[in-house]
Amino acid sequence: MMDRRAFLKNGSLALVTLGFAPAFISRTVQAARARQKVLIAIFQRGAVDGLNMVVPFGDKGYYEARPTIAIPMPSTRTEDCALDLNGFFGLHPRMASLTPFFKDGSLAIVHASGSHDETRSHFDAQDYMESGTPGVKSTRDGWLNRYLHNKEHDSASPFRAVALSPQLPRSLQGSSPALAINAIAQFGIRAGRETDAMSSTFESEYAAAADSLLHPAGKDAFEAVKMLKQTNPSSYSPANGAEYPRSGFGDALRQIAQLIKSDLGLEVAFTELGNWDHHVNEGSTTGQIANRLDDFSNGIAAFARDMGDGMADVVLVTMSEFGRAVQENGNRGTDHGHGNAMLILGGPVKGGKVYGKWPGLQKEQRWEGRDLAITTDFRDVFTEIVTDHLGARDISNIFPGYAYKQKVGFLK
Repeated sequence: MMDRRAFLKNGSLALVTLGFAPAFISRTVQAARARQKVLIAIFQRGAVDGLNMVVPFGDKGYYEARPTIAIPMPSTRTEDCALDLNGFFGLHPRMASLTPFFKDGSLAIVHASGSHDETRSHFDAQDYMESGTPGVKSTRDGWLNRYLHNKEHDSASPFRAVALSPQLPRSLQGSSPALAINAIAQFGIRAGRETDAMSSTFESEYAAAADSLLHPAGKDAFEAVKMLKQTNPSSYSPANGAEYPRSGFGDALRQIAQLIKSDLGLEVAFTELGNWDHHVNEGSTTGQIANRLDDFSNGIAAFARDMGDGMADVVLVTMSEFGRAVQENGNRGTDHGHGNAMLILGGPVKGGKVYGKWPGLQKEQRWEGRDLAITTDFRDVFTEIVTDHLGARDISNIFPGYAYKQKVGFLK
């Protein structure tokens, strides 16, 4: 059998030269898919400071540990402070665009979450989170790919799983087909130097194929490419007055919204935002982290606004490999930590709440005396999404060796 994985190079699908199996290609696009459930995974690479993203202003240990970089407590006198969520937690002020979603119950937060593995290596921690097997370096595929394999179905389209990223992320690597696309406007059939004439010739060769399976497979594949090309980002107008940030992250979310609205059969989408490793001059309400959170939150808010009623079938989850140390360092930054915060947004979300048991930030309450302790395993969050939202029944092959105990409770 040929390798069934999907690859992209320079934004173009190498359909024949990389050897797609006809069985995969024949999973054609089905327009107007009724109520397709969609998962969007966003990786904050570099270990975001969850304590300055979702601020525990009700814990005095937070202010004792961060004399220069802490986010001020909520106040009616200034907007340059934490945005109160529930009297204990608040969002960073540059995340104001997300507060309406928390208030309307479509945004939930899971704090003190992450991996119980002790590594402080970015590479290892990202690998463990994307493989879904903390501490096990021999896992070859990612948890999202194992989900796709777990729920394979005949109606799956070539665009079932798409990463808006330069390369296929670890979480989508494996035996099930997935695509990595830098820009959907560049998506096409790559047969040497692509031209309209070349594409027409290439398509005509498929049309002339005598093989009863290859002929419809090639026809379906070309129809899929044609349909996707019609969703050129340059001609796409976001709905409901949504304005995406002019950034790579904003562009990625805009294109994900476009793919969903185009009814191409998207089930899983992935994108990422890096540069969260703030060891020096992290900043507080302004500075490095503030600028990153501005792009991050405004991108997500624009996506939700653009999707409108379409969010009824979408769950968006954010993740980062680990958090930051509770105590700020001598360079007014934060070193590698442990526990962190995850955001979950969507119509199926039971939001307006910060989930998870809060362990406290006093030194005796910290993990190894320095970090936010973990009270919710990240796999509990992922499991609830793939079972309650996406409908997976058996997680033993998605998260091998993990004993799922109970739901976190953030989905309706």
